Amino acid sequence: MSGLLNNSCASDYLQDNSTVFCGATKCQGITLKKWVEKRLKDLLPVPYFHEVFTLPSGIFPVCLLNQKVIYDLLFESAAEALLLFGRDPKWLGGEIGFFGVLHTWGQTMSVHPHVHFVVAGGGISESGEWIWLKYRDKFLFPVQGLSRTFRRLFMAGLIEAYDEGRLRFCAETGEMAEKERFNEWIGELESKEWVVFSKAPFAGPEDVVRYVGRYTHRVAISNARILSVGEDGVCFSYKDYRDGGKWKDMSLSADEFIKRFLYHVLPAGFHKIRHYGFLGNGKKKKLQDMRACLMIKEELCAREASDLVRCPSCGSGTLVPALIVDRYGRVIIKSLRAVLGYDSS
Repeated sequence: MSGLLNNSCASDYLQDNSTVFCGATKCQGITLKKWVEKRLKDLLPVPYFHEVFTLPSGIFPVCLLNQKVIYDLLFESAAEALLLFGRDPKWLGGEIGFFGVLHTWGQTMSVHPHVHFVVAGGGISESGEWIWLKYRDKFLFPVQGLSRTFRRLFMAGLIEAYDEGRLRFCAETGEMAEKERFNEWIGELESKEWVVFSKAPFAGPEDVVRYVGRYTHRVAISNARILSVGEDGVCFSYKDYRDGGKWKDMSLSADEFIKRFLYHVLPAGFHKIRHYGFLGNGKKKKLQDMRACLMIKEELCAREASDLVRCPSCGSGTLVPALIVDRYGRVIIKSLRAVLGYDSS
């Protein structure tokens, strides 16, 4: 089944959601600007990675009537996959920090659920020290491993939701309510490779935040893409990624256009922006302490590079701090070699 759900599912969904389509495509520029500025203040002086977790098209038949269940599972399973890889000493061995933004539509307003994550390039050890990624700014974690872990966690949660009776089915998907047919559907989903997209940091972490910020307060289609509205329907532009990203036009009847738009109205109170790890709720103090520590390390590295810690006696040697403490007497750095990444102890 395609990303556009059938009329039966759409009818049941519209009965549950009495949203009025009136000025809904207006942008929220001021709100978006404030959100981006707030995220920028939380940035650490480390590389940041852009990770995208996408659900396969086979999930679409039950997506519309189970938005909260499916989208919660998408967030939870993708976030848990990242956290598991972060805790694994093979890749990092600490607590990572990241935030995610849900995006549910494709260019033609098809149902295309995926989450954009911005992940800090490192983590915090149990002792509170910063741990750099094994490959620094080259890549975060292996995407094949992430995708399989993501699939396993999501499928386990989906089966649990079914067993607990939390999934709804419309007339055209009613056969999936039967255990045998549901298991067949689960098998079809598990047989496919799920997609996790990973990209090395942009020019800087600020660019990543601004990029993801485009999705935080946006709706399924902007006013700029609507070319005309008339008795024949609505004509809008879209980018065809299957044809080299060319811009094309599409015309839909008014009913079909509104129906597709309403597919992406989220349940009341649903949080489409979520924070995890050391960026999670209630961990602001930990973030501030880590930023202060990293800024001190960054400053020391800059001083080392500019020869500001050369030995004043011989002029050629380098002074290496043996111990640095903050104003509360807490040890910040034990040696400059560790700062510069030469010492893993």
